[in-house]
Amino acid sequence: MARAKPVDNRGAVPDIKDSMARTQRKAKPGGGGRGRAAERAGDLAAIVLAAGQGTRMRSARAKVLHELLGRPLGLYPIELARALGADPVVVVLGHQREAVEGALLARLGVGAVTVVEQTQQRGTGHAVRLAMPALSGFRGKLVLVLYGDVPLLRRETLEELVGTARRYGCLAVVTTTPPDPTGYGRIVRDQRGHVTGVVEEKDASPEERAITEVNAGIYCGPADFFRRATAGLGARNAQGEYYLTDIVARAAADAEIGVTAIDADFRDVAGINDRRQLAEAEAAMRARINQAFMAHVTFRDPASAVVEPDVEIGVDVELGRNVALRGRTRIGHGARIGDGVILTDVEVGAGAEIRPYTVGTEAVIGAGARVGPFAHLRPGTRLGPDTHVGNFVETKQTTLGRGSKANHLSYLGDATIGERVNVGAGTITCNYNGYEKFRTFIEDGAFIGSDTQLVAPVRVGKGAVVGAGTTVTRDVAPGALALTRVPQIEKRGYARKVAKKYADKRKSG
Repeated sequence: MARAKPVDNRGAVPDIKDSMARTQRKAKPGGGGRGRAAERAGDLAAIVLAAGQGTRMRSARAKVLHELLGRPLGLYPIELARALGADPVVVVLGHQREAVEGALLARLGVGAVTVVEQTQQRGTGHAVRLAMPALSGFRGKLVLVLYGDVPLLRRETLEELVGTARRYGCLAVVTTTPPDPTGYGRIVRDQRGHVTGVVEEKDASPEERAITEVNAGIYCGPADFFRRATAGLGARNAQGEYYLTDIVARAAADAEIGVTAIDADFRDVAGINDRRQLAEAEAAMRARINQAFMAHVTFRDPASAVVEPDVEIGVDVELGRNVALRGRTRIGHGARIGDGVILTDVEVGAGAEIRPYTVGTEAVIGAGARVGPFAHLRPGTRLGPDTHVGNFVETKQTTLGRGSKANHLSYLGDATIGERVNVGAGTITCNYNGYEKFRTFIEDGAFIGSDTQLVAPVRVGKGAVVGAGTTVTRDVAPGALALTRVPQIEKRGYARKVAKKYADKRKSG
């Protein structure tokens, strides 16, 4: 292959864009909103090559389905191309085509990309040739070629690449200088330093193998040129493949096209081949994101914090050690996230405190709320402002109104709880009968005593009191007291008699 593959992550820096409007920023490595290159939207298309199996991953899954910070690898170049204004984006798939297409469209939406299938893996040139009919009406414009396994590619690099191709009408190529060029296609230049072609290592002479500048495999140029050049590719080489790299020599020999090289850091354009490289790339991406957020967020230990690309964090937020913020989590201004907290698709209001080792998924936490430690917020949880959910409390499909509290050892499932409600320790909403689930309603100002079981469907009225140890099976009227207790039996002198019995037994033994 012609492009760089091993991953080296030293010195990675993020792409970022303004987000959460006005006062906070959102890291968008490999992506982000529309910028300079998108100002002339409509003159750029993209082809993303993602047909390979990735045998060195040693996996039953296609390589581009492996995730990096919660996203499939193949999503990164697509989102980057779209952020640059590329439309259409053509994705060439092959191995596990249906699974890959399904995963991408689940994230992007139907119609976001055009899929072309490469049933036989006959090289990158063959893949681009197959993609060109999908751009049949895209004449006199530019095509950008990217890869599904290069997640660390920077937006700035592509803006320069596209801008160069747009300015000069040339084939712009990305080149790089790896620590060890072994195995990569070498960039060949003439005496004046102009690029004249790319030679694969298997086809290179000893002199050409001594060249340290290599081809990253990322191109931008006129669509008409790509159409002509890929149609004329041959497979007369050591690997019997249609090399996309051969178009570089064709462009160099064409007086109307020519070639311009854009240099990039090897660490940013290297692809993913195996799981070690995947882990290294994830560490680099994580460092980019965290470094961007450190402009306005306090990290107690940036090396252990995991913040995925779609997360938004407000100003003056504090993140503890080993925090993981996943999916589309939103953290409001001034919130505090304790050690070991894991939040996935959670919205945290301003000034909220999430105490250590809380886990939340698809939940909303209101401003000023206090959650944890060791709380579990399952999907559908909505905690209002100034609510308290304490240690070993689990919620699911449950709403807590403003100022309500459940501080200890409770399960609240399929419940609607009003404002200023106190839920005592050990309270359980019995929401499932083995066949159906039912809701519990607790109205404003109610007091639920410890060790209460609320057997749904049931409603506790406004201001009602449920005594400790009660099993509620019928609605409780507003302001009423509900109790279900057996009479207390007391046997005087029992403890002394038992103690004497066992003491005598020990003496006789």
